[in-house]
This record gives sequence, C-alpha cells and structure tokens, in this order.
Amino acid sequence: MTSETNSANPNPTATQSPVFQLQRVYLKDASLEMPHAPQIFLEQGSPQIEVQLDVNHDSVVEGVVEVVVRVTVTARMGEKVLFLVEAKQAGIFELRGIPEQQLAPVLGIVCPGIIYPYLRANVADLLTRTGLPPIHLAEINFEALYQQKASQNASGASGLIIPPSSQTRQ
Repeated sequence: MTSETNSANPNPTATQSPVFQLQRVYLKDASLEMPHAPQIFLEQGSPQIEVQLDVNHDSVVEGVVEVVVRVTVTARMGEKVLFLVEAKQAGIFELRGIPEQQLAPVLGIVCPGIIYPYLRANVADLLTRTGLPPIHLAEINFEALYQQKASQNASGASGLIIPPSSQTRQ
C-alpha cells in the first residue's frame, strides 16, 4: 500500500499540511552595566525607565528560522545611568508549507509572542541579581508592533521605543 501512495503522489511534500514547530528557545546574549555603582545606590527617588524593543529573524537552513527579540532597558536617576540591560532572546522554529503571505506575520507576530515571556523573565532575573528590584516588562501586542515596524520600514526609521509609562517597577 505504501508503494501505491508513493506512485499516486510522486511529490508527497506538495500535499503536506503546513508545519509550525518550536525547536528551541534560548538566551542568545545578555549584558548589564551599572556605571555609577555603588554611589547610585545612595540616590533617592524613582528612576526613569526607557525600553527599546526590536524583532528580527534569519534563516538557519531550509525551513528553519531563528527569531530574535532584542530589548534594551535604560534606567536613569537624574542625569546618571542607574543601569543598562541589553538582552536577546531567540527561538528556532521549523516553518514549512506556510503560504508566503502568512509567513511574515508568523515571523513578526506569532514567534515573538512565544519568545517574549522568556525574555521578560530573564531581564527581571538579571536585575534581581544586582540587588535592585526587578523590572517587569509590559505585555506586548506583537501584532501592533508588527504594524508599527512595517510603517517605520516604509519610512526608513528603525528601532521601536516602548513608552516608559507601559513599564512597571516592582
């Protein structure tokens, strides 16, 4: 019966259903700078927090893509930088048989939505290890972010800045 199936359909990949599978999630890069420590610990007041977020992807091999969510969090006390955290959380996804018009939204919305919770946890953990309270990055609507990035690419701008008011410090 197997030979009948193969002879009836010489190209089995032509009728296969789409494949979307997460292969691995990993912390690709992380750095922390506290240029004014320990004196900055004597400062009073709440820091001003700025968050920049970006999503990129790159082909690993045929049908396998690495998606990277990058965040930069800068906290300032007046003119001094309290800390600067940069982190890249990545995921490797198998994407086969996905229609071309759906591929960009999958890479820009679905994949980052899977990776981002890991990034949030890693940033909070890294800051906790400094002795400072963690920064809990806000939930992100990756569909809106995808639309914003598409608009920026059309206008030539790059990098996305998340308003400080959307971040919580606990």
